[in-house]
Amino acid sequence: MTDKHPPSYAHTDEDMVKMEVNLDDTPGEWLGYVMELLFASGANDVFYAPIYMKKNRPGIMLQLLCSQEKLSEMKKILLEETTTLGIRYYPLTVYRAERDFIKVGTKWGEITVKRGFYEGKAVQQAPEYEECRQIAETYHVPLKQVYEEVWKALD
Repeated sequence: MTDKHPPSYAHTDEDMVKMEVNLDDTPGEWLGYVMELLFASGANDVFYAPIYMKKNRPGIMLQLLCSQEKLSEMKKILLEETTTLGIRYYPLTVYRAERDFIKVGTKWGEITVKRGFYEGKAVQQAPEYEECRQIAETYHVPLKQVYEEVWKALD
């Protein structure tokens, strides 16, 4: 295993905002487009959850996390690109664990693994999906087999 990036140190982001909108009349194909716009404009995370709204109507809750400085831009996108007429948002503190990136060798080559640390102890590790996907496609092997090879290399 070789290091790829220096570690990022644990820290707390205190100027984050969580934004939410409920959507019951936004076409599904618009949602992916909106997600791409939000990420491209600086959202840290964007996610959807199925919900039931007034009168038991099915809908989608769009939630995103961004820094306070991106709030106006996110509002603009949500109001212009979805059917919402209102946006809920509130301050949020985000703890980010220390992390580093290592390379592990597999029979297809090296794959990057992101590791997360808490109080100096590795508590999470995950292969980089895009690298695993590329290997699966290049070598015509199941994605889960690529992941299994990475887990073996980490033992």
